[in-house]
Amino acid sequence: MAKYDLSWTERNDLPARAVRTVHAARRVWRRFWRVVSRFMPKRLYARSLIIVIAPMILLQSVIAFVFMERHWQTVTQRLSQAVTRDIAAVIDIIETYPQENDYAEIIRIAQERLALQISIEPPEPLPPPAPKPFFSILDRTLGEEITQQIGRPFWLDTVGNSNIIEIRIQLDDKVLRIFARRSQAYASNTHIFLLWMVGTSLVLLTIAVAFLRNQIRPISQLAEAAESFGKGRPTPSDFRPRGAEEVRRAGTAFLQMRQRIERQMEQRTAMLTGVSHDLRTILTRFKLQLAIASSKADIKALDQDIEDMRSMLEGYLAFARNEASEDPGKFDLAAFLEKMEEEAKLRGARLKTALSGEREVLVRPNAFTRLLTNVIGNAFRYAPFTAVEARHGGGMLVITVDDDGPGIPPEKREDVFKPFVRLDTARNQDESGTGLGLSIARDIARTHGGDVILDDSPLGGLRVIIRVPA
Repeated sequence: MAKYDLSWTERNDLPARAVRTVHAARRVWRRFWRVVSRFMPKRLYARSLIIVIAPMILLQSVIAFVFMERHWQTVTQRLSQAVTRDIAAVIDIIETYPQENDYAEIIRIAQERLALQISIEPPEPLPPPAPKPFFSILDRTLGEEITQQIGRPFWLDTVGNSNIIEIRIQLDDKVLRIFARRSQAYASNTHIFLLWMVGTSLVLLTIAVAFLRNQIRPISQLAEAAESFGKGRPTPSDFRPRGAEEVRRAGTAFLQMRQRIERQMEQRTAMLTGVSHDLRTILTRFKLQLAIASSKADIKALDQDIEDMRSMLEGYLAFARNEASEDPGKFDLAAFLEKMEEEAKLRGARLKTALSGEREVLVRPNAFTRLLTNVIGNAFRYAPFTAVEARHGGGMLVITVDDDGPGIPPEKREDVFKPFVRLDTARNQDESGTGLGLSIARDIARTHGGDVILDDSPLGGLRVIIRVPA
């Protein structure tokens, strides 16, 4: 009974073991593929070339191996067998039938009928074995055939003259010396097949590379256009959907998406521009009424309220406009940092700056100035000491702003980037109360294809990291 229960349990455990085996195989495959992916090229053009070239090389290698193994070696063996049989026949004639002293008749027969140049020489010791060539298929095959069919001591030289092979065979009282053409014992025209195979492969690869380049170019142009648009730069004027149907569809979808985004930005800007214009009209009326008012205390308070409203309107309009229509240009980081040092002196703050890499960066200058001014201005307002470090290189601009101020709690750092959000103890709002400083900064950074990140500063306050492709 126990034996029956054990086998029943094992039978029911088979599916679970099979599933575990499949999962283990998948894990091994994924691990293997991750290792292979590290050494694979990253660009689509190089990967496509591998897809085209790898099967062709594999096919040519298999064909060459089969040809070398089945055809070349077989033909060489058959030719070596025929030459060895002719030599064996000559030896049998010499040893069986009486010959003249100069062996003229057997030499003539060997030359005319067998295409062999032979000579009968005195019984001298055979030369020492010559070093074997690196590729010794002829030496090996011909030597095996002589050993098998003749069975006498011999010396073989296939390295000397490339068109002639020399064979010496030790007979009882003489040495038979034979010269034969290499083509008689060796398939010497095999390289023609290999040359044709390699040559046609190179021609096909050249055609494939040319066609593949034409198919990859539209994808590269689409990627460049998308990257330029993501960085806030104008799309190349010569960009248009081309290539395969799928690539054209992707290019058309990108152009439609760009038009929708630009139209949405224009509508937002136009709406807030209209709102600001209407509100400015009201503010102008307030100022006219204040001009004829009598109480100077009331006038001063109302005038301050109007100035605050004007500042808020300018902030809203800047947030909506975001300098999206500005053309990219060169921005001098060193000059900007010098300007910030002068402003720090005017505000009575301490500022330390550092710049590594190229001083000029291609951005929208006015928008980028607003980004840096908002971030560094917040640091001036809430911290006595600020450190700004700019690193430009490798296609990326990284600006780090550290201060020793009160900072912002980690759980509220994303909230300060929301428009119109004001934190009582944080530094998102300026004294005028717009609450848009960091919102505008992140918006500008993202239109350049980058971002603004908040973190803890080693100085004890807040660290603002600005990353922008450049």
